[in-house]
Amino acid sequence: MASSSRSGPTFKLHPLVIVNISDHYTRVKAQTQHSVSSGTASSSLTAANGSAAPRVFGCVIGEQRGRTVEIFNSFEMILDPISQTLDRAFLEKKQELYKKVFPNFYILGWYSTGSDAEESDMQIHKALMDINESPVYVLLNPVISHAKKDLPVTIFETELHVIDGIPQLIFVRSNYAIETVEAERISVDHVAHLKPSDGGSAATQLAAHLTGIHSAIKMLNSRIRIVHQYLLAMQRGDVPLENSLLRQVSSLLRRLPAMESEKFQDDFLMEFNDTLLMTYLAMFTNCASTMNELVEKFSTIYDRHSRRGGRTSFI
Repeated sequence: MASSSRSGPTFKLHPLVIVNISDHYTRVKAQTQHSVSSGTASSSLTAANGSAAPRVFGCVIGEQRGRTVEIFNSFEMILDPISQTLDRAFLEKKQELYKKVFPNFYILGWYSTGSDAEESDMQIHKALMDINESPVYVLLNPVISHAKKDLPVTIFETELHVIDGIPQLIFVRSNYAIETVEAERISVDHVAHLKPSDGGSAATQLAAHLTGIHSAIKMLNSRIRIVHQYLLAMQRGDVPLENSLLRQVSSLLRRLPAMESEKFQDDFLMEFNDTLLMTYLAMFTNCASTMNELVEKFSTIYDRHSRRGGRTSFI
């Protein structure tokens, strides 16, 4: 496997693609576990080298504007698990249906699941070259690793290398960025705030929300520390000077003075004071409600003593 390609196009991946691949894998895995000997063999499933973990296959669609490739959506494709051949009729039909709804979308490549690209994947990759001369390969690793913070998604391109005097296509990792639109952000936020199926309380949901915010801030802090350490190493001369990275850091730092303006401070203090006021009002309301319950309990007990035998001093 060659090193990462830096001269290739810019890839933008939408969350819908990741959700579709994950859903596809989960469905196939569940069907495999509950029905191992199904009469209709799943054409999108194959056991890699006898492994119990299934692999799923599909196509990714989107737009390409210049050197920017934006992957918006995906759909499943039918693949013969033995001969590794595609069902061309099904693929052309799906492409035609998508073109009616999304006329600007084209098949940009394909996706699969696994820890790394396999040798048999090149055969599928070449089969799609008559549709797209330079298809992309999106690989999702379904194995959860808590040690890794990045998404388990890798995008591969192909480059022509001469190996032992023979030109061969090899997979090369490419960098990508997550791109979202307003509808996707609303959907992802809605899924993230769904109430647990076991009827979790509001406190549980609040704890989960605060945990997510804490994790995000912690990751942001770690990324800033990495950038800071890299800049210090660059200043000491331990690593070579990289002007493109310095320009990005400088662009980021130039945004900071805008946050220190007088208007920002006034708006921030006003919102902060309003939040504190709402917190205090909620606390006073809670205290008043507690005192009201306490007074009602004392009144009930006092009335019971009065009915039994005259007035009684009650402390």
